This record gives sequence, structure tokens and C-alpha cells, in this order.
Amino acid sequence: MILYIIIYVICGVYMILNFKHDIQMLQQNSYRINRFWKWLKGDISSGWRLIDLAMLFLLFSTLLNTALISIIIALVCIGKCGYILTRKFKKPLVFTPRVRRIYTVTAVIACGIVACIGFTLKFTPDAIAYYNSVQVTLGTLLLLCVVSWAIVIAAVIILTPVENMINRRYYNEAADILASMPDLKIIGITGSYGKTSTKHYLERILSEKFDVLMTPGSYNTPMGVIRTIREMMKPYNEVFICEMGAKQKGDIKEICDLVHPQIGIVTAVGPMHLESFKSIENVQSTKFELIDSLPADGLAVVNNDFEFCANRKVENVECLRYTVNGVAESDFLVENVKYSPDGSSFTVVTPKGENINLTTKLLGECNISNLAGAVVVALHLGVPVENIRNAVASIGQVEHRLNVNRIPGGVTIIDDAFNSNPSGARMAVDVLSQFTDGKRIIVTPGMIELGDRQTQLNTELGKYIGEHVDVAIIVGQYNRDALVTGVESSDFNRDNLYVVDSFNAALQLLATIQKPGDTILYENDLPDTFK
Repeated sequence: MILYIIIYVICGVYMILNFKHDIQMLQQNSYRINRFWKWLKGDISSGWRLIDLAMLFLLFSTLLNTALISIIIALVCIGKCGYILTRKFKKPLVFTPRVRRIYTVTAVIACGIVACIGFTLKFTPDAIAYYNSVQVTLGTLLLLCVVSWAIVIAAVIILTPVENMINRRYYNEAADILASMPDLKIIGITGSYGKTSTKHYLERILSEKFDVLMTPGSYNTPMGVIRTIREMMKPYNEVFICEMGAKQKGDIKEICDLVHPQIGIVTAVGPMHLESFKSIENVQSTKFELIDSLPADGLAVVNNDFEFCANRKVENVECLRYTVNGVAESDFLVENVKYSPDGSSFTVVTPKGENINLTTKLLGECNISNLAGAVVVALHLGVPVENIRNAVASIGQVEHRLNVNRIPGGVTIIDDAFNSNPSGARMAVDVLSQFTDGKRIIVTPGMIELGDRQTQLNTELGKYIGEHVDVAIIVGQYNRDALVTGVESSDFNRDNLYVVDSFNAALQLLATIQKPGDTILYENDLPDTFK
């Protein structure tokens, strides 16, 4: 009896850890069941779950006696528990109040199922005439492991009214805080890419004159913005910079309806999140929800270097457009861009013809473009040119966004691992190509969430990589074929093309091939939901 209790406990712990992993993946998919289901379709037939299913069939077979099968199952569960507990994730589960609620309801559902089986065993033993109580109990625990994802989804559905009520209360509290600060200048920033960097640059420049609060990290969802306002906003803040992200139409309007920005910056419109948006036109209309929400005396700042920014008319407010690539009909021009290992220099030409010469520690056309958008807003808000110049010169690199570091051993690292998109990836490769002291090495899993253009755009990136770098290391399976096809379509030396299954495998490979003087670009780092 004690042996079986120990076995039940082991299987119960394994079940709990299964729930934890599913909730972790749910969190990485923004608690959205449709996105979680998309990940699940690729994971539900994985070897991990098939092992649980195999144990379940073994338990109810007549191949071995129940005691021996139970011990085997317990040993397998111990091994899997050890793997789960020691496995390192890029984004571990964050035990927020919402996660605790989901975990609690998931546990209640699981316990309820186990309790029902227990009552059945006790009061209607004839219902399981063909099997013994150990088989039924262990079988229930294993079955819960196999369908743990379904129980998590059920918990989310059950909690939906509760979450809506909590979110509405938080929303109202944030709205009341903003209403109590009528003089607060609110700046919204959105774009397919570049919004986070632009936010950081603008915060640094405006801090020369104002007390500034910005949404931290990637707090660019409605709840992220609400949390920033409720937990971080102070009565003495003069400017609030609000990053606005979107995965579907209406997302940005939802944030704007809360914060009511007076200034809006659109940094880019490109083929990002096409799996949910379906078309670039839908991306454009969603990003410009920010501009459409501005008051009549507001200001729109738009990056004309992207076709679907430049061709979008803005007639409801004053609109200032900027360009790094010399696009016609732009108000602010960036000229004389020069790069060096120590940074960049460039000139911003204003509509009045004034030349503002700036230097920065940052590299890459994308960073220059993001700085230009910030400079336009700073000038509009009356920040003196000299203060802008000092701020731009002191701006540090944003973590994982094309920042350059030299490590012991004489190797230079270009870290662009936060995210990747067609425009930014090409720019990162361009930056890498300028380092010529040693081998130019790229480590990348490619780009994601590009819809029907996923294969095409990754193939094009592969070809561009083949034309500009010396060594290419392709990580993972998701974009492997497209990237390899693209690299091999160029004149690239195929002996320098490597394919590995994981980032850790890439690091092990780098340790054997890197030498002093080499430069390594880490381009994108897919979350745990992608292989």
C-alpha cells in the first residue's frame, strides 16, 4: 500500500509540472486560447506526450503485472520530472496573480476528476470490473497528463468573466489617474518595428527638459499600459510615453481610448504578425489607429521610409514626416550618415533648412531612423538643440537591439536577439558586413509571424546572408529549409554553412570556430513556443 501511495504522489507531482508547462506556454501566447492552440497543434503529437500515452496503454495491457507496470511508470515520471525541473527556458513562467488563478482552477478541475473516480471506486466498484483500483487511479493521473492542455483551456474559459471584471476595475483606476493630470503630455508610439527603441531614445532626449515616464520593457498591451499607469505614474510626471503594440485590428484604438495621446509616432509599417493581420493593408490601418485618434491640435510623426507609411494620407492633424533614405515629400531629412566601430554620425535637416549634426554610440540605419523620429518630437516640444545633441551622444544601446560588445578573446558580439523583421534583419546583416577584421558570423533562427510570406521572406534573408557574411549558423527547425535554400542560392561557401538544433548547440559550435577579430551577429531568438 505504501509503495502505491508513493507512486501516486510521484505521478501527481508530474501532473502538476505538466500543468505548469502548459500554463507557461499559455502565458507566452498572451493568454489567448487561439494562439495557445496554434502552439499546441505542433506539440500535442510530440514524443513527450506520446510517452505518456504509451504508459497509459501499457498500464491497461496484460503484458506485465500491475505492480511492475506501476514501478516502471513511476520511474519514467521521475525522469521526466527531473528534466522539467532542470530544463532552462528563455522565458520562465512568471507567477502573476492571473497565473495563480489559472493554476488554482486547473488544480480544482483535476482534483474534481480524481475525486469523482475515487467515489466511483468506493461506491460502484462494478463500474470498473475489468480493471483494478491501481490501474484506474494511475490511469486517471496519466490521462490528466495527456490532456493537461485541455484542462488549462477549460480553466481559462471558466475564469473569463472574472478576468474581465478585474481588468475593467484596473482600467477605470488608470483612467481616473490620467483624468487627474490634465496637463500631462501623452505621446503614443507604434510601428511594426522600432517602437521600443524609439521610446527609449525619446525618453532620454525629453528628460533633458521634462519629467518623463515611459512604459517599461515591452509593456505595450492594454494591460501593460494600465499597469504602468497604476503602479508607476506620479503626480509630478510631465510626459508619458506610451508604446502601443498590436496583434489584431482594434488593439491600438483600445489603448488610445484609454490614454488619449496628443502626439503619435508611427515608426514603420511592414510584414509583421501577418498570421493574425492577414495583409499589409490591415497592418497599416491598425498602426494608423494611433494617428486617427489624435485630437485636432495634435501632431502625427510618420516614418516615410516605409511605403505603407508614406502612402497613408494624414488629414485630421498636423503631420511631420521624416526619412533616412531621402524619400520625397518628407519634412525632416537625415543626411551624411557615417558609421565607425565607435558609433555613428549624421545630420538632421529641418523643414527650415537648419542642419543639426549629431553623433551617437548606436549603429545601424534602423537606430538612426528611430533617433530621427525622437528628434522630431523633441524639437516640437521645445527641447533645445544643444540638449538634444548631448542626449543623443549619451544614449546607450537598448539590450538585444543591435547593440555591440567586445568580449574577452578579441571577439565582437552584435546582439540583435530581441526580435527580427525583414527590414531590421537586413540592416543587422549590413552592420555585420562592415566588420572586416575577421570572420563575419551570423547565428539566426530566422523570422516568424509572417503569414503566407514566411517562407519567401526567410529565403530572401538567407540569400542576403549568403551575399554578405562569411559563416552562417542556422538554428532550429522552424525556418531551416527556407534559410538554407536562400543561403545556397548565393555564391556562399557551403563549408561555412552550419545547421544546429538549438542555441546551446550554436554556442558549442562557435567555441570551436571563432577566433580573435571575428564578429558574431545574434539575429533573433525565438521564444520557447517555437522549435
